[in-house]
Amino acid sequence: MSEDFVALLLFALAGFLAGGAFSLWKKSKGVALAIGAAALLSAGGAVLWLSS
Repeated sequence: MSEDFVALLLFALAGFLAGGAFSLWKKSKGVALAIGAAALLSAGGAVLWLSS
């Protein structure tokens, strides 16, 4: 598996999680914040993966 593919998967996961956080914001802010934090961690992991 190439390095670029793993970073692409992490960015895709971050986008999926960010969309979930956005859609949950009006119903449950606590869960939305937790999912948003996971999205930020995933995006940060992708950036770190590409920079290494």
